[in-house]
Parts: sequence; C-alpha cells; structure tokens
Amino acid sequence: MNLPVRLRFLLLVLLGTISACATTTIPADKCPADRLPLENCPPLEAVEDPELNKWYQTRTQLRARDSGSNPIDLGVEAQIPVQGARAKLLGSSEVEAIQSLTAKIHMIENAEHSVDAVYYIFKDDLAGKAMLGALCDAVQRGVDVRLMVDSVGSIGLNKTWLRALHSCQVGGGFVHNSAGQVTTRRARVQIFIFNAVSKSPFTANRRSHDKLMVVDGFVPDKTVVITGGRNISLAYYGILEDGSPNPDTYNDAEILLRPGLDREDEHTVGEVAEVYFTLLSLYEKNKRLRSKQFVTGTDLYRERREALAGALAQLKSLPALQPHFAAMDAFLAGGWHQADVRLAHEFSNLTNRTVVTDAVANLANNPNSIMNLLEQARGHERSHARIVSPYLFLARYYDNEGNLLLDEAQRVLDWLEEDPDYRYEMITNSVLTSDNFPAQSIVDMDMAPRMLLDAKHKQAWQADLAESELNPELVESETWLKLVNHPQLSIYETGRLDDAYFGGDKHYGKLHSKYLLGDEAGFIGTANFDYRSRLFNNEMGFFFASPGLREDVIADFERLKSQSYLWGSAEWLEMRRRIMEGDGIKASAVRNQRKIFRTLRKTGLEYLF
Repeated sequence: MNLPVRLRFLLLVLLGTISACATTTIPADKCPADRLPLENCPPLEAVEDPELNKWYQTRTQLRARDSGSNPIDLGVEAQIPVQGARAKLLGSSEVEAIQSLTAKIHMIENAEHSVDAVYYIFKDDLAGKAMLGALCDAVQRGVDVRLMVDSVGSIGLNKTWLRALHSCQVGGGFVHNSAGQVTTRRARVQIFIFNAVSKSPFTANRRSHDKLMVVDGFVPDKTVVITGGRNISLAYYGILEDGSPNPDTYNDAEILLRPGLDREDEHTVGEVAEVYFTLLSLYEKNKRLRSKQFVTGTDLYRERREALAGALAQLKSLPALQPHFAAMDAFLAGGWHQADVRLAHEFSNLTNRTVVTDAVANLANNPNSIMNLLEQARGHERSHARIVSPYLFLARYYDNEGNLLLDEAQRVLDWLEEDPDYRYEMITNSVLTSDNFPAQSIVDMDMAPRMLLDAKHKQAWQADLAESELNPELVESETWLKLVNHPQLSIYETGRLDDAYFGGDKHYGKLHSKYLLGDEAGFIGTANFDYRSRLFNNEMGFFFASPGLREDVIADFERLKSQSYLWGSAEWLEMRRRIMEGDGIKASAVRNQRKIFRTLRKTGLEYLF
C-alpha cells in the first residue's frame, strides 16, 4: 500500500486519534513472539508492513470530534484533482442493468484488500442479501469492509442483516499487502448509518443520496469504482426474485472507473474515492452499527449468515444472470475509454443553514459542488446540451425580500437566443413513468411551461383542467403547436401509448438516470437536479472528458428519447388523457396535478422535492 505522502499526511491528521474495536479474544499485538497459531494470532508467515498499517489506521472508525478537524469542512475545502482514468458506461438498457448487478457482486468477490460501499437505498431483498453475503465472504478471506446506508432512504431495511454482516469479522482473514503477502492486520467490517434519525431526528432532511462502491481503492492496478443512480434493490436491475424480467424497473445509468494507464497522477481515482468515503463516514451525526454477540459472547447470527450465503448462491444460480457472471472477467478487461475525470459532491448541503435564500451564495462556498462546477462551465464554448433526470427542475431562487436571484430557465432561453444553431435537449419522467407525483407536478406545471410557453399560454395551461389541458382551443391551436415544437429546445418525457398500462406490449419502467452532456465533457452521478439534490442531500458523481464515453452516453440518450414524447405534443396529451380516464392513485394524481402544484408553490414545499 504505497500511499502518496500528501494524501497520507491528510488522513493521519484527520484521524490522529485511533480507537479500534476489539473483535476477537486475543489482541493481535499480544500474540507470542514466535506467533504460535493461536486464535486471533496472525499466521506464522505474516509480515509487519508499515505502509499497510498506516492505511489500516486511516480506515479505522472514530468519532469526528476526536479527529481534530471537521471532516465535512475538509471535503468542502479539498483540492480534488483531475485524474486520468479508464471509464465505461452502464446505461439504461435491460442488459446493462443486469451487468451492473453482476459487476458489483463480481467486484466484491474479486476484491483483495478493501471494499467501501455507500448506498441511499439498501433493501433486504435478494440483491441486498446477496451483496451482504459477498461482503461476508470477503472479510472472511481478509478484505477490509466498510458499508454505509442512509437512515431515511434505507429506513425499511431490517438492520439485523447488517449486524449479521458485522459478525462476519469474527475469525476474519488477515489483510494482504500490495505485494500479496499476508500481514498482521485482521480484516474488519465497519457499518455506518448515515445521519441516524435516532441520533439526530431534527436533521433527517439532510441525506446521503450516494451510490458508490470502491474496491481496492489504494491499489491502482486492482481498483474499480462504480457510481450513478442505481441503489441496492432488485427494482434497479430489471429482474424479479426468480430472475424473470421486472416490467416496472428503474431505467438508470452508472459510470465504471479504473485508474488510467500510462499516466502518473499523484492520486488515483480509487484513492480519491476512498478518502471521500472516509470523510463522509466521519459525519458527526452518523451511527456505528455493531453486532450484539460481542456483548453476549454467543453467536447470535449464524442462521442469518447462512441466509446471506444462500441468497448469494441463489442470485448466482439464476439463469438470466449466469451468462453475465461468466462473462464478467472479459467485461472488466476490455471496452474501456480513456478519460479525464473529477469527483464532485455536495458536502456543504449537510451543514448549510439558509439553504434556499442563500442558495446562490452557498455555491461559491463549495468549490467541489456539482452545481458550482456546472456554473463555472457555463462560460465554456458549447453548442449542444443534453440532460437526463427523473425529477428535472430548473431552479429559481429568491432572497429574503423576494427579489429574484437566479432563473435557470431564463438563462437557458437567453443562451439559445445567442445562436440559432444551439440545441438544448432534456429527458425526464412523464406521469406514466414517474414514481414521484409531487415532483412530476413541478415538471409539468412549472418547469416545462416556463421553458416553452409564453406568459399567456403558461397561464392558460395552469388553469383548471377543463379550461386548459382538455380545451382543444388551447392545445390544438397553431400557436400552441409552434411553442411546444421549439426548433432549438426539446423537452421529452418517457413512456408511450403502446405501454402495457394502456393494453400494449411494451414496458417503459421508471426513468432514474442522472447525467448531462456538453460538446466535450459530461457528468454522471447521483444528483437529480431537483431542489432536494441541489439544497439538502449530499450527492456525488464524476465529471468526465472522453470522446468515446461521450458517444456511449449519446447512444443511451437517443435510446431514451426513442421511448419518449415531446412535452405538449398531441401524443403526450393523449397519454395523459387516457391515464386520467382510469382509476387509482396515478389517474387521480394526473387529474389533480394542478392542485398539487399550487399547494407545493403556496406552502414552499416545492423546495423539498
């Protein structure tokens, strides 16, 4: 483990006081000098590796106040480098969704030193249990494991499964150094509940929306990093428990990264991602989760560990997944694009107090912010912008006196007026594919009308249903058709009339991808570009510059576009009308979309979606 000097110094300052948790009966430093093969003693051939020992210490959990520095402030102020990497896209197709799940399991099963994983939603379905089973196997063979889940996003998770994972460190293997030698450091499992509601109920609105896995982060030739929109639940991977296709799956996107070849960066993408995890794990309102057997002295989790192992075996035995597991070595060996990448996050959202009225100023105080970096990129030459988000808002911020500080929709329109060849394309959910009716009401009643309609038609569209959407004199007029078929601006919403919901043979699922693309660079990550992602959640992802990766993202964008209708088009209006004629929550939400939006606007609750 050859940590660069400056990075090692940062971590050792951060973690100055180390408090380890005893995991077995005999502390490793109390083993006999001749290393008799006693329980908890390292193997006779184990070596003391000073570099690995330092790395091991930086991964040891402690209270944030014991570190001497505020880890969130360190993350906000850090000078995150641009790094050379190999990158590939795991996009929205059914095949790529399955590849994503098999890749994650394969990464864990082939980890040699460490696994760090943080997920907003972690469910105890087959996917979640299988992943816990793979992590249990990993620590048993000597892989140091850290897992973090959000307290709100994973509120339905039975935490006993996490305690069972923690119990896997009893009798765990000893960590190997980068030369492959077994060392005197035993692998551990450290589990964190981010911003635990039980610990801080008044800050539950600040969430870790992260989806990140880092394998062997400090061993460049073995490192693999994956992040994007997919959580840990079968619903994100296109299959049901028996391996059959899930017709209501999330259509998502992730970026897979490895350190670049033939490039000498001071820090690799894996090192930066692992440090990022460490800082997030030290957030002061996190809770450490441990198994209870260290108190009782008895094994309380044997049956649960067996269940996790069974889930892993079951997942790997599914016929739909077996070919992908078999091909995963080849998948990870080739098809990479050379890229320059930079990690970005929204750490400052966790500590900002006046998140709405000071939203514009807050950007300037967080140089590593996703939104701040996008703001800086505005001045770069570009001619075609593409953006995909399930809950796509263009922000509008006011100060305490009600003065408009920023209107992103107007800025886009002003930019388009600069050159008739400029293009701006957006893809988001429709009322058919959305899983968030309040957020969808903001898209359909505010964002899209602000972008496409003049003041008169916007007011008419937001009027009562019979006077607006169901009024042919409005939505079939020449002016309406001209406005919604803007020559430079296109807003697409996923789902079409041949969906099974209407008796057709297609399933369009639910859009969950989050990425954007300019002429040369792009971003793939966890941020939805709605107010919640901008103001309250921590989010993360990677900006990239790579011609090859850009072409793959464009192909994914065009695929989603082929499954969509233009906002305001006759087909889009017909799709909404057919839903409104039905029964159930979805039909009611569409019929009442204007009322929902007015309530959100009047109460200010729109900033929470």
